[in-house]
Amino acid sequence: MKTLCLPGLIRRWTMGVLAGFVWAVAPLWAQDAFPSGPITLLVPNPPGGASDINARILAEPWSAVLKQPVVVLHKPGMGGAIGAAQVAKAKPDGQTVLMALSSVVVAPEAEKVSGRKPLYEMDQLEPIALLSADPMVVLVRADSPWRTLADMVKAAKDKPGAINYSSSGNFGPIHLSLEMLAHQAGIKLTQVPFNGGGPSLLALLGGQVEMTTAAPAVALAQIQSGKVRPLATSGTKRLQILPDVPTYREAGYDAEYHIWAGLYAPSGTPPAVIAALRDSVGKAVRTGAIAAAMQKQSIIFDYRDAPEFARYSEEDRVRMTRVVRAIGKID
Repeated sequence: MKTLCLPGLIRRWTMGVLAGFVWAVAPLWAQDAFPSGPITLLVPNPPGGASDINARILAEPWSAVLKQPVVVLHKPGMGGAIGAAQVAKAKPDGQTVLMALSSVVVAPEAEKVSGRKPLYEMDQLEPIALLSADPMVVLVRADSPWRTLADMVKAAKDKPGAINYSSSGNFGPIHLSLEMLAHQAGIKLTQVPFNGGGPSLLALLGGQVEMTTAAPAVALAQIQSGKVRPLATSGTKRLQILPDVPTYREAGYDAEYHIWAGLYAPSGTPPAVIAALRDSVGKAVRTGAIAAAMQKQSIIFDYRDAPEFARYSEEDRVRMTRVVRAIGKID
């Protein structure tokens, strides 16, 4: 019978401990490898709108921090709900991130109000960061007879439902910003939905509708070209880039709306990966490149890390849910 000496027992015990340590830390090494490849930044709206502009501003500085490409991918449809649902159901590994607009918190309730099952719920998405928050700008063509918001409201009261406006889809930012105004002004407008903010603005330029709203970054070039005229903004104060354009409240209507852009990952993404996403976005923001690019594009930069973004978006969800329920079912 072979007898093990004490040194041999110690060696075996040491090897066993080391093996157990390797197995224990292996998951940590795997987490440290994030990101393992390119990050897909999914934009749930067509090119040319607010979410697209925010995504393209973020992509380059974020790529530099992550040391991996950030690939902007468009998945439009149903006012952003199709793309949001795709991210909500994506593999929770942090490699797919949603660039959402404020309509992301509205869509599930809007579907329920319309008698349909939502494509996703907000608890399927994990907030990462808020990047910007803009008011909407009410626009008419330059040849419109309306010089002020009061002119448009008077025309709408004279002929209820006769004035039509383009939108990015039911319960999207354009629809909600104008229906809030219509409710406060006591008028009836007719919505003509399109598949995104870019197509909505093109519909106004092409004479298919008489009015729309757009984020400042989208509207400004057309305003400067002389093709459209701004009547009002939906924010709490006037925009520096449009100092002569009053807010809804200044025009006498108690309504307010902001279109914000923020990042979400699928729920269930490991905490270490969520932390890495938050940290990398924060580092990209601190370079100053994002704020400078947004200022150049006339976007109101409003970075907020996940906890503050979660509170902000939840407050907006509660407020806008009341608006959606007041509007009711849309066929």
